[in-house]
Amino acid sequence: MARTLKEQEHAVKRNEILDAAERLLVAKGYQQMTIQDILESLKISKGAFYHYFDSKQNLLEALIDRILDRAIEALAPIAQDAGTPALERIQRYFEAASRWKAARIDLMMALLRIWYTDDNAIVRQKMLTSGLKRVAPILTEMILQAVKEGAMKPAYPERVAEVAMVLMEGLGDSLAQQILSPGAASRDPCYMEATVAAYTAAVEDVLGAPRNSLVLVKPETLKVWMVNS
Repeated sequence: MARTLKEQEHAVKRNEILDAAERLLVAKGYQQMTIQDILESLKISKGAFYHYFDSKQNLLEALIDRILDRAIEALAPIAQDAGTPALERIQRYFEAASRWKAARIDLMMALLRIWYTDDNAIVRQKMLTSGLKRVAPILTEMILQAVKEGAMKPAYPERVAEVAMVLMEGLGDSLAQQILSPGAASRDPCYMEATVAAYTAAVEDVLGAPRNSLVLVKPETLKVWMVNS
């Protein structure tokens, strides 16, 4: 059903606020960014802001949710490419997701710096749960196709996507701790590469995929994150 004009206007205004918040997040950081900064940037009233968002934290949740929307939309053509073998699609999906994040390194680093603070623990958990619910079905469809093609032999095909995503979240947590630690840019990348290799092997085992059939994060992508930490 087509949106009404009022709904369209609401979506446009809401996105304008999110756009401003994203710019300020990168330029100033979440802790330093204030609602007043957003009001001044857009020349809107406080009442106008609170018409769309209940709080600064609610704004952050909406911003992260929009980023997830855009990532899923960008990766959808890979997941839906029925002409490509499923295992290859899964690899391309992981690789494209990694590239998508690296292409937005400034925004991703700004989010990382607030993602692991105690104040945002609840937001983090809510977003992880939301991401799992939305991405797992996409991955499950590719896994089931790979099973039909004989390329993968997971023990529980219908559920294994969630387990793989939890492992990948663990990898993300481990890498984030290393990236955000003091002196990360000058650290020997071998330890991080070993971490990636260990998690990749675990994901392959869970998915019942051949060894060395998947690459979750390429070494050159790790270097991009380290340089920008």
